Amino acid sequence: MNSASKKEAIGKKKKYRSEEKKDMISGYLYIAPFFIIFALIGLYPALFSFYLAFQKWNGLSPMTFNGLANFELVLTDPLFWKSVYNTIIMGIMGTAPQLVVGLILAYLLNLAFLKFKSFFRVTIFMPYLTSMVAVALIFSVLFSNHDSSFANYVLTNLFGLDPVSWAASEWGTKIAISLMVFWRWVGYNTIIYLAGIQSIPNDLYEAATVDGANKFQQLWYITIPMMKPFIILTVFTSTVGAMQLFSEPTVFLGADAFTRDEAMTIVMYLYRDAFRLQSFGTASATAIILLVIITIFAVINLRLTQGFGRKKRGVQK
Repeated sequence: MNSASKKEAIGKKKKYRSEEKKDMISGYLYIAPFFIIFALIGLYPALFSFYLAFQKWNGLSPMTFNGLANFELVLTDPLFWKSVYNTIIMGIMGTAPQLVVGLILAYLLNLAFLKFKSFFRVTIFMPYLTSMVAVALIFSVLFSNHDSSFANYVLTNLFGLDPVSWAASEWGTKIAISLMVFWRWVGYNTIIYLAGIQSIPNDLYEAATVDGANKFQQLWYITIPMMKPFIILTVFTSTVGAMQLFSEPTVFLGADAFTRDEAMTIVMYLYRDAFRLQSFGTASATAIILLVIITIFAVINLRLTQGFGRKKRGVQK
């Protein structure tokens, strides 16, 4: 190869590298807005909150290093442990039923002979789109303390029970808030499960029908095992959502939400420390403790759902 050919080859190589570099820079520029927004809105507040957890600060005066005192103050506060108890109880009561009911509703909405499928799907999903103000008004009427409220009417006339002061008793409040969570989120999980069911090949159901399997057996041995990724997703998101319960108790109880121990959740406890008591150090410490609790529950639920899937495959074999 002569020198002219070598120079031409080198020039083409440099041009290719230049074009490749331009494409790389262009790609980074396209994705840069996301990372910039994430750094400003997500990463920086998280790191600053972690820093605040070891400081004593009321938002105005200079910060002073406080060590682990904020964590000690939170972990020795009976109200914090009451909020943990309330969060877990209302999370279980409001989240576990919606996952089961959502899976059943999704299976029913996918049946071939069902008419008006689109109407039922939109109706079930509507509560998720409803504003919290409307939800608060609906449930404040349904679960009013008056004997003539809808919930008390059902208890007294259909079940022969005494009326309940829903917004004034501990378990009445927990049940009402849990039902609010269930009503609002069951449609969201139903749509996710419905998308998962529709991704399952019909050949499996046809083969099961030929083998004599009924609808329940098809649900138990085909639908649920094949839905494992979607079940894990909804269990994870529902666990995180349950641990961050805030809107439902505050809108249901209104101005009394932060003075009622029976409805105090972890996020409400955090919000009270930060924006009512101006104790940003203990609020940040609570946020870190909440992160640890969410991680523990998420890992436990993930292990349970994965183990359930392995057992199901073992039964099929």
